[in-house]
Amino acid sequence: MKIDKAAIKSEFQRHDRDTGSSEVQIAILTKEIEALTAHLKANKKDHSSRYGLLRKVQNRRSLLDYLKRENEASYRELIKKLGIRR
Repeated sequence: MKIDKAAIKSEFQRHDRDTGSSEVQIAILTKEIEALTAHLKANKKDHSSRYGLLRKVQNRRSLLDYLKRENEASYRELIKKLGIRR
């Protein structure tokens, strides 16, 4: 369940030293959500991981709302690139 955060950062960062922009955070959370979803399909009774998944989804939702408010063009591009339904 190891996620290659460096590869994700290099793909979504705005400039070479960008590690904390909304786009990077949303991309990392999306990959973590996908990994947790796969884990929970195999381990249906893992309720602590389910709670962690819900927290990650809510955090991503907040970041997406912020990005849409601040820069809608970047928001549209990001959800298309990540394949998120909105």
